[in-house]
Amino acid sequence: MPIKTGQTMSRDSRTYQVGDITVTRIDELTLNVFPLAMLYPGSDPATLGRHKDKLGSGVVDAENGNLILSTHSWLLKTPHHAILIDTATGNDKARPYAPIFDQLKVPYLDRLAAGGVQPDDIDLVVFTHLHADHVGWNTSLVDGRWVPTFRNAKHVFSKLEQSYNEKLAEGRKPAEAGAPAKLGAAVGQPFPGVFDDSVRPVIEAGLCQAIAIDGSEIADGLSLLPSPGHSVDHASIRLVSRGEEALFSGDVMHHPLQVYEPGLNSCFCEFPEAALRSRAWALEHAAEHKAKVFTTHFVESSVGSIERKGDNFAWRFI
Repeated sequence: MPIKTGQTMSRDSRTYQVGDITVTRIDELTLNVFPLAMLYPGSDPATLGRHKDKLGSGVVDAENGNLILSTHSWLLKTPHHAILIDTATGNDKARPYAPIFDQLKVPYLDRLAAGGVQPDDIDLVVFTHLHADHVGWNTSLVDGRWVPTFRNAKHVFSKLEQSYNEKLAEGRKPAEAGAPAKLGAAVGQPFPGVFDDSVRPVIEAGLCQAIAIDGSEIADGLSLLPSPGHSVDHASIRLVSRGEEALFSGDVMHHPLQVYEPGLNSCFCEFPEAALRSRAWALEHAAEHKAKVFTTHFVESSVGSIERKGDNFAWRFI
């Protein structure tokens, strides 16, 4: 599904505290390109009107009715590490099937510097999944070659995400690439070319650690919890520090509308049956644990809380 227009973010970075850990948003793009029916195929046209007043002032375009999204990373400064969660889309990447992401020239690394770190200061990069808008800054184009941007960092992601995406890059079909049957049938697959220009170079540089997504702590209260469906082994990232909890929800949700309408799957969800289950889990988890939810595609502050309201849920931006 082609994506046509957008703009670079120019807002100041925003910093939050979770126990001893500071979390700063590193901006990349604002996306004002998605009508409701495009982002959520088959959705009831009246859905947005039912919830519009609850969603936040900046998440729907008042003139064209588009749902507004963003792309960004989260920078975590812990007592021992400088960590990035996901690396957005990246510059100079050939994405002709998604023109909004094609051949970007975005001052992302300047924004990272404004957050207090240079690429060589990052010692851990952690991924919710391996889609184009989550791995792009892994590599930079230098003298015609894709080279690791974060040369001193260990890059941690799902072992299944790696093997599945590698097989797709080799030309296999999703049914042949090793997706677990429990996910249900795949209705889509990752964009082509992404594994080769944004993941393979860091693997070949010896900078990757592919792990099972089982909730084991990987660093300073950080663990990866299974939430597959949007991708084959999507992870939501849990952070716990001094009794406070955060959940980096990745693409379990793309817009606050899904808090109120969790039955909506985005057009980018590869395994829709599993995506529904994972969204239900994430909403319950965030509400039960009173976690700050750091989203990947919500605009405004991109951070909020989820509360249970009877049989439903409500979103509040922080």
